[in-house]
Amino acid sequence: MRRASAAVFFIALLASALALGAALAHALELPNKMALSQHDYFTVQKIYSGWDRLGFLLVVQLIAICAVIIVHRQERRVLGASLAALAGLITAQAIFWWFTFPANQATQNWTMQPENWEQLRDQWEYSHLAGALFQTLTLSALIIAVLGRSPRE
Repeated sequence: MRRASAAVFFIALLASALALGAALAHALELPNKMALSQHDYFTVQKIYSGWDRLGFLLVVQLIAICAVIIVHRQERRVLGASLAALAGLITAQAIFWWFTFPANQATQNWTMQPENWEQLRDQWEYSHLAGALFQTLTLSALIIAVLGRSPRE
């Protein structure tokens, strides 16, 4: 049990930290990007080509958090914090699929410049900011879960 616990926590924490890194990159660049002209904004958006490959990381994060929940289902303090981590991840993903992804589609991944590009930019940028907030809550909850393990572990 001790090895399984350590392994699932390690994977969940590492995947969550890496996912948070990508999310924070979006959040930290928001103030500078909001001031860009339409031409400059669409030029800068090209840097995200290929970021969809990070999707595998979110699958690993989800599986690892679920494994933490299963391994620690009998420990109330760990279970509660782990469920909060899962809720944070699910919320971050819901925000992505409801707000970020539609903006990507409407702009053909920022290669087409529709008339409402500013509304789509705002939707894209602020949804990434919200996603970063929930990824931060996810990692925080996992840290609380680790700290809540029983001393015998």
